[in-house]
Parts: sequence; structure tokens; C-alpha cells
Amino acid sequence: PMRRGAPRRMKIGLFSREIRQDFVLQGIAHAPRRTTSHENWVIFKGGNMTTFKKVAYSLGSLGASLPAQVFSTWVIFFYVDRLKLPAAWMALAWLFYGIWNALNDPLFGYFSDRTKSRWGRRIPYILFGTIPLALVFYLIWIPPFTAANLLYLFLYMVLIIFLYDSLYTLVILNWTALYPEMFPTLKDRASVSALRQVFGLVGIIGGVALAPLVYGSLGWPAMGLIFGTITAFSLFISLLGSKERPGYIGEPLNILPALKFTLLNRSFLTYVLYSLLVQFTFVLIMASIPFYTKYVLGLGEMETSLLFLSCFLVALISLYPWSKVTVRLGARQVAMAAAILFGLSLIPTAFVSTFLSGVVFFAFIGIGLGGLILILDVLLAQVIDEDKIKTGVRREGVYFGVHALFIRLGISLQGLTMGLVLTRSGYDAHLLIQPASALLGLRLLMSAIPIAALALALVFIFYYPLSGERLKAVEAEMSVPIKGMP
Repeated sequence: PMRRGAPRRMKIGLFSREIRQDFVLQGIAHAPRRTTSHENWVIFKGGNMTTFKKVAYSLGSLGASLPAQVFSTWVIFFYVDRLKLPAAWMALAWLFYGIWNALNDPLFGYFSDRTKSRWGRRIPYILFGTIPLALVFYLIWIPPFTAANLLYLFLYMVLIIFLYDSLYTLVILNWTALYPEMFPTLKDRASVSALRQVFGLVGIIGGVALAPLVYGSLGWPAMGLIFGTITAFSLFISLLGSKERPGYIGEPLNILPALKFTLLNRSFLTYVLYSLLVQFTFVLIMASIPFYTKYVLGLGEMETSLLFLSCFLVALISLYPWSKVTVRLGARQVAMAAAILFGLSLIPTAFVSTFLSGVVFFAFIGIGLGGLILILDVLLAQVIDEDKIKTGVRREGVYFGVHALFIRLGISLQGLTMGLVLTRSGYDAHLLIQPASALLGLRLLMSAIPIAALALALVFIFYYPLSGERLKAVEAEMSVPIKGMP
């Protein structure tokens, strides 16, 4: 029997409230919890999230993917092949771009976590940053300089991509950070992630597959204006389904401890290295395809669009079965399976020589791609849940900020890789027919290089610790309400 006056020990899930002050999950040390008056961090089970709100929130994925895919797929082709900016200069610009991202992504995430306003932490950035984002995206495609002023063209490109990336991070990081807060269970996350990826794939199809038809018939400036407008519209609609939970906030950690505990988190480290390599593979392939179809396969803009469509339509169809498999087998297993399928599907690109064979093999690429698109957000949400138990603070902003940093590093690595391969293989933007060495370089960009990156990604996801009993413990702990929550 308990002595009168002794502290009451409340059992919550697998862990007691008494030991939350110094929580250790399966022997892994972590940051001490910083308790606040917002101790009441109950799971939001979606009772107030109607189907309309879920769809509205998910529509933001169109605004996130459309400009990102247009940028990562077409900006190098636009400035190098169309405007004749030397590939080596482009690689230098992407090096500066990577350095800038090393600074802004984690900082923006940190300040997002610490933001306090009448509208919440995340929503103000989406509300007030969307119009500037759409405007700067448009400016990418209307440079005031040509190949006759290469230095000014280079400086303009560097400045405008810095502005675009900063605004994109500010808006999309905060939109993405709402996801794990609003949808805590694996079932909800898998279903909403599938919705998000459906809209995301619509953005990819529009930004990658339809872009050649748009700029081919209307011009690059018109493409920037149309896609920028769609981006703004979808992000504003997403606010109708966005909701923040004040009880989820907690007292933010200071910036150095926040970054330290984020980067030393084994779950996050293995995940983010996997994500970096997957994102690098994806953007490398997307940015290489315009060169590959034009010079290796000898295709026009219509055929290039059809190749992209064959890939992304299959990816879109595959999202539903991938979401079901995720619930049944778990996120880690799906991440491994999707990476393997994606890697195998890239092998034929080293040998494809006709349009019809390209359509078939690009469709095969879409199967693994669908799984990779679906699973990344699900894995990161698991990492954030585990961190919440360890620190007592919801730190989506820092995690999505650091994750965004690694994604941008992947984009920078893609730019450097393409610049190096194009330069060393003898690619010349002024030639209609490229030398055999350049064609070989383009095939390597589509096959051997991304396959090697995916093989390394499999090593990291193999050591991702959130699976089995450990994942069940985290899910059980996160599903229990604490006394005092309304």
C-alpha cells in the first residue's frame, strides 16, 4: 500500500509519468525533458478533421511539388542548353546554393518552432509567404540577360535561385511541419500521405511531363506565370484544412541543443542519409531526362512529355497499393523494397534506344518511384514522435528544416554531378548532335550513378531503428492522453 503523502506514480502506456523527466528508450540516452505548463500533449485523432479538410490540406502538396519539380528538372536545361551558360559555371552556382542551404534550412526550422502568434507557429509563414514565392518563381524564367552577358546572367541566376529557395523553404517547411501534428497514427499518416502524394504527383506531372508542352507552345515566361499562379492557389486552399494544436508546442529548446539532439538522433540520422540519397537520385534523373531524351533518344518535346507521363501515371496508380503495404508491413520494409525496385528499373536506361522501349521502361520506373514518394514523410513523422517522447517538445520545424537542408544538399550534389559529367564528357550546348562520349555520360547520369546512390541508401535504411517492438513502444506512448488536456 502507498504511504499517505507519497507521490502518486501514474502509469501511462509503457512508460510512467515519473520517469518521463529522464526518459531512455531501450537504453539510448537523450536530452532531458523540459516540462512546461503545456504538459497536456494529447494526440489529435482527427475528430475535427473532415474529409474536406484533409483533402484541402493535402492540396498543398501540389503547391510544394509543382515549383520544386519544374525548378529541379528544367532550370539547368533552361540556363545551360537554352541560354548557353557554361556547365562549369552552373556547377559553381550550385555549390554556392548548397552552402546557402546549409545555413537557411535549419535556421528557418528553428525559428518556426519558436514562433508565437495569434495564428499559430506555421500558418503565418504560409499565409504571408506564398505570394512572394510565386512571384520569385516567375522571375526565374525571365532573366534580363542573355549569353552575350554571361557574367550578368550567372549573377542573376545565383541571386534568383537564392531568393526562390529561401521563400520555398519558409513556406513549404511550415506547411509540411503540420503533417505529423495533425495526423499521428500510422493509418492516418499513410492515408493522408497517399492523398498528399496524389496531389504531389499531379504537380510532378504538370511540372515535369507537361512543362515541355507549355514552354514549347507558350514560352518559358508564360510557363513560369501559369505554374506560379497554380502554386499560390493550391497553398492558399491548403490553409482551409490546416489546424495547429497549442498543446503540442511545449517549450522550445535553444538552437544549439536543438540542432545537437536532432543530428545525434540515430533514427533521424539514418533516415536523413537515406532520404538525401533517394532525393539525389530522383532529382538527378529528372534533370538528366531532358538532355537524355533530346540527345540520346533524339526525341522532341511531345515524346519527352509522353515518357514522363508513362512514369508518373504508373507512380500515381501505385500509391494506393503502396499505402496498404505500408500499414501491413511497416515503413522501413517499404522503404527498402521501393528503393530496390527503383534501382532495378533504372538498369535499362543504359541501353534504351527507341521511343517505344523508353515508354515501357519508364513506366516500370514509376512503380518503385511511387513507393519512395509515399514513404519519406511517414518515416520522418515516426522520427518526430520518438523525439517528442525523448525531449517533451514537438520540434517539427527543426526536423523538417534539417531534412530540407539535406534535400537541398542532394539538389546541390545533383548540380555538381551534372556539371562535372557534362563538362568531362565533352557536352557542347551549341551542337545539335553530341559526341559519343557525351552520350555515354548522359546514360551514366540515368543509370550507374543513381543506382550506386540507391545501393548506399539501402545501407542506411537497413540500420533505421524504428521498427518492430521499438516502434510499437513509441506508438503506444504517443497514443495516450495526459491529464489536463481539454
